[in-house]
Amino acid sequence: MTQATRPGSATTASRIYEALRQDLLNGRFGAGERLSITRLRETYQVGLSPLREALNRLAAYGLLRQENQRGFRVLELTRAELADITEMRRQLEGMALELAIQHGDDEWESQLLAANHRLGRAGEGTPVGEWEQLHTRFHNALVAPCGSTWLLRFISQLHDQFDRYRRVAPRAQELRHRLDAQHQELVDLALARDARRARALIEEHITLSSEVAKRSCRPA
Repeated sequence: MTQATRPGSATTASRIYEALRQDLLNGRFGAGERLSITRLRETYQVGLSPLREALNRLAAYGLLRQENQRGFRVLELTRAELADITEMRRQLEGMALELAIQHGDDEWESQLLAANHRLGRAGEGTPVGEWEQLHTRFHNALVAPCGSTWLLRFISQLHDQFDRYRRVAPRAQELRHRLDAQHQELVDLALARDARRARALIEEHITLSSEVAKRSCRPA
């Protein structure tokens, strides 16, 4: 059994994968930056094998670019890519929300209300990392009963790609208030089983959020 396949090594690789994923989403590394293996080992206090496993997984997931014989590089932030991600989110999350409204039961309604309540209670003083977790849980709860594991998987990956832009963008308070209000509107429409209007609103919500995310890109 090699070091990379030992249980301890696999656990370490998963831990480093998640730590690096969050740091990439939060902009710890600059867009286009080439990652130094030596510095990563020192920063995350990890051996070479689990680190490379985590980096390979992140490259396969689409959060890093692997360069032949030259290691790994953080992806650039471009308006063209953001527009593509935004449109895919609009289509897939709109579909998933319609299906969730069709299949969701009383337990889904309870979980959705709870997720929205926790997110709504998170005020200005809430640490950014905690707010991001609550925000992700709300959006996950919204589409959870759609009935398609693959659809949820694609949506999760698109969320991460989208968040690479949104989390490092300058704050846009005038848009933030509108986006926050839309969370409650989405819950109201979901509970009313109004799939048509709920889909229109989630698509508007994603488009509005992309206006915030767009501020992370350099002017064309």
